[in-house]
Amino acid sequence: MLTRRDMLKISAAGAATVGLNSALVSQASAEETRNLAPPTTYQPAHNATAVYKYKYSDSVKRILPGGWAREATVKQFPISEGIAGVDMTLAPGSVRELHWHAIAAEWAFMISGKARITIIDPQGTSEVAEFGPGDVWYFPKGYGHSIQALEGGAHFILTFDNGHFSEFGTFSITDWVAHTPKEVLSKSTNLPASIFSKAKQGEAYIVTGRVPPALPLARNNGGRDDSPLKHHYPLMSVPPFFESENGSIHIVSSKEFPISQTMTGVIEIMKPGAVREMHWHPNANEWQYYISGKGRMTVFSSHSHAETQEYDATDVGYVPQGFGHYIENIGDEDLKVLVVLDNGIYQDISLSDWLAKTPSNVLADNFLNGEADWDPRPAEKLFISKGAQ
Repeated sequence: MLTRRDMLKISAAGAATVGLNSALVSQASAEETRNLAPPTTYQPAHNATAVYKYKYSDSVKRILPGGWAREATVKQFPISEGIAGVDMTLAPGSVRELHWHAIAAEWAFMISGKARITIIDPQGTSEVAEFGPGDVWYFPKGYGHSIQALEGGAHFILTFDNGHFSEFGTFSITDWVAHTPKEVLSKSTNLPASIFSKAKQGEAYIVTGRVPPALPLARNNGGRDDSPLKHHYPLMSVPPFFESENGSIHIVSSKEFPISQTMTGVIEIMKPGAVREMHWHPNANEWQYYISGKGRMTVFSSHSHAETQEYDATDVGYVPQGFGHYIENIGDEDLKVLVVLDNGIYQDISLSDWLAKTPSNVLADNFLNGEADWDPRPAEKLFISKGAQ
């Protein structure tokens, strides 16, 4: 029996209207088939099934005294197979407890406030570092780490290079300790087992705490900082990859941030009326978090299948690898979008660049017009544009 996820994959690949044979149709109800198969010409509607959009406001928050978290995995957002995301806030001094992720690396962007991370790698090297708005961290799969908010608290977006990963299924230190015999704890740490007795007997997840002392710390108290590759990158404090009167693009890939081998982060800022031009990513899925402003995106997945949706702050978008798309600012303020790709190497192919580097006779034949019609085409990639003035 086909699952709903199977049907969404079929729909998103453009096969909903042309590739479903009678055997498949017989295994899905007529109502479900209508919901999962957008029409050939798709227009946004309040009751339409959005394949490539998810509203974080629909998520159930996990709320604790020290903060809250809400996630978007394939469970909530079925098309998002390659990347999962978490929206999290921490109160001052509160800690996302010591933990690790067995099946996914973590890439994060600081929205507001300040936070301090600790991390240990398999070689036993460690780092303690602080992050402010616009900063990025990356933790490889399996590395032990924690996150603590400083004065004023912290708000950040976590992403993971596996859409099936749930932040609510991590390996947490309190949960591990609670399920370990006391004598084993003592033998493993050379400490009395009673030192762990006040900890929550189960997963704490977020614990309240005190704002930590200023850095640097003593070497014998977390201050070694001997990791060969740093886990911190000041994305919004370095010159942008692209900038014009229409907006800017800020990119951090493994080229700029060597530890980030499996993920690339992008901040796209578009002025009112501007568009992040039509393009696709040959090597990665794209996960989006709309930070501020109002946008519109169309995702094209071949076979006459396209979906257009409007996006507001805190909405999430997703574009499968190789699918054509654009993002347009349809509001009155700057549109700011966090884009995360599940590949440490950044690649894109854009429509303007393709047209610029294709002979005019080929374009004329393709579009049934004259060669001279193509003389005004841009000589290079546009990235962000408002069109001909």
